[in-house]
Amino acid sequence: MKNRNILLAGAVFMALGVLLGAFGAHALKKILSPEMLVVYKTGVEYQFYHALGLLLIGLIGFRIESKWLRWSGIALVAGIILFSGSLYALSISGLKILGAITPIGGLSFVAGWICLAVGIVQQNRA
Repeated sequence: MKNRNILLAGAVFMALGVLLGAFGAHALKKILSPEMLVVYKTGVEYQFYHALGLLLIGLIGFRIESKWLRWSGIALVAGIILFSGSLYALSISGLKILGAITPIGGLSFVAGWICLAVGIVQQNRA
């Protein structure tokens, strides 16, 4: 994943986060139970955090050339799709089985941040 694509993914996920957050606050607030609305909002929150992370990784990538930064971006994109996506689907559908996907997304987030750390450490050694 190139820096430009990581930045683009971050920007797109930020825009989607705003749209999904507004959808939850206005349309879903009347439909979902309070518990499921919290689940939905958690998806939006984590999407925002990690979309900001993608923007950060994309910018760092212009200073540090590392395959680890590319993997970091890929892992955060996967995490947003799996973690936040599964929470959106769970809250709207009520299918509890979808919650089994969420931890995979969480692990993708962790892997992404670890890849970023490795890329930074390796750059300092070069």
